[in-house]
Amino acid sequence: MAFMTSDQLHRLLLDNLNTAVLLVDQNLLIDYINPAAEILLQVGSMRLRGTAASDLFDNSETARQTLRESIAYGNPHTIRHEFLSGPGESSQVDYTVTPISIDSGQWILMEMQPIDRILRINREEALLSVHNTSRSLIRGLAHEIKNPLGGIRGAAQLLSGEISESSMDDEAVELCRIITTETDRLRKLVDRLLGPNQLPSFQLINIHEVTEHISALLEAEVQGKLAITRDYDPSLPDLMGDREQLIQAVLNIARNAMQAILESGVKEQKLTLKTRIQRSFTIGGVHHKALCRLDIIDTGPGISEDIKERIFFPMITGRDGGTGLGLTIAQSAINLHQGIIECESEPGHTCFSIYLPIKA
Repeated sequence: MAFMTSDQLHRLLLDNLNTAVLLVDQNLLIDYINPAAEILLQVGSMRLRGTAASDLFDNSETARQTLRESIAYGNPHTIRHEFLSGPGESSQVDYTVTPISIDSGQWILMEMQPIDRILRINREEALLSVHNTSRSLIRGLAHEIKNPLGGIRGAAQLLSGEISESSMDDEAVELCRIITTETDRLRKLVDRLLGPNQLPSFQLINIHEVTEHISALLEAEVQGKLAITRDYDPSLPDLMGDREQLIQAVLNIARNAMQAILESGVKEQKLTLKTRIQRSFTIGGVHHKALCRLDIIDTGPGISEDIKERIFFPMITGRDGGTGLGLTIAQSAINLHQGIIECESEPGHTCFSIYLPIKA
């Protein structure tokens, strides 16, 4: 192993931390930021070095005062629930400033913990837990339902044969046919509740193959009644996935969005498929350095507050005549890819975000 100096070791450790770390000089200017801080702030180190650390925050005056007091009195401070200012979406953080001495000089070590990320992780874990519990209950219920349905169907077929042999009227035969047909329908409904009945067949796939296929299907269906736009990140790498299951999952969400727009009669009728790379994201306790994020955005009336927290549960629907299975099946398929679906909705803007890990 090559000899590594103390400075090189410290830099290596800082560069590989998941915690955002900055080093601020006695003039309150940024001297160093690690890669985790670059991801959090969505700005490169070259642009930030030499700039005022207090300018990172919406409340820059409080940050400036905190940094001055830390330098002056040598005391650490922790500030909670501060909003970052910057080019990306506004996010909330807790940050701690700790005065340190380096080569007889005064410096400040600043550590940031994104609150939004912690809240999102908790929400994701709760969603996955509820989904797994719901799926276990459905499997048990499906087993109890399918057994008697098989008996009913068999009895109806035997009865139909006896009726035919005894030359009874056509009405009795028709009643047996109805029993058999409705039994088959219930069995199919139970199978749909269970979701995909086979494990994914993984292969390298570009997510835009999926989105373009969905766009073509929807455009043929709406015949110009709805604007379907694409907002793609062409730099997204291929990912490992089951093409058919991903198409089914995305189609279920996109078709729900399409129907919500057309049935509501809103003025702006637009559906957008948007792809981006998502850095540093946690799903089910597993941290991913990079994911593919697919947003399905519609301009419909939004999801009712009454069902917003339960939309991924089976049989929950906001549409007349809806089965309430589309989102459940989509979530099951994405879970099999170690991904997750999230939703944010308000009148005029509903966004379903699909997160799929990108693995080397």
